[in-house]
Amino acid sequence: MHRRNFLIASTGLLVLPTVALAARDNPMPEELRQVLEHDPTAPVLGNPNGDVTLTEFFDYNCPFCRKMVDPIHRLILSDPNLRVVFHEWPVFGADSEAAARVSLASLQQGRYWQMHRAMFGIRGRAGADTAMQAAKEAGLDLARLQQDMQAEQVERHITNSFLLGDHMGLMGTPSFIAGDEGAFGEYSLDDMRALIGRARETLARP
Repeated sequence: MHRRNFLIASTGLLVLPTVALAARDNPMPEELRQVLEHDPTAPVLGNPNGDVTLTEFFDYNCPFCRKMVDPIHRLILSDPNLRVVFHEWPVFGADSEAAARVSLASLQQGRYWQMHRAMFGIRGRAGADTAMQAAKEAGLDLARLQQDMQAEQVERHITNSFLLGDHMGLMGTPSFIAGDEGAFGEYSLDDMRALIGRARETLARP
């Protein structure tokens, strides 16, 4: 897959303004940034009070998303002021949505990162059965997990991810957003650090 940078474009989701963004001249509307970075249903890793947020849209059946797990982990470990928000965006069909529901339910047991890594360790296609096996290997309570999968916040998270993806015209997974800039596809650790560095510069401007 070719990598491609993009600038965020808002297209009128809910009550958000219709604005074409340029990273320097037209910063992301604050309403959009709040929805993107502070969705209460979205998993947050790293420093919850960090000075910059990296947002990732991903699917457990996306091979390029799988390749980004280690770089994201290394970013979190090496940058104590980085906040990472995950939007599970199951664009690869029903199996992906089932996998996302299992993974999101793990939030209630405080083991999302363990589950996230286990999901990307699945050989073959991620779906309901393989996700539950990954949950077992990650040490989750499966009975509670099955109950929490039905929670309204799981449904709301997936719906919000699709709304945001459509709203911003995201091209697929993985998509990363930091500051007013995005990146689509597989990126190196240095590329991601550069993206975050530019976001810090953008957000520091008066």
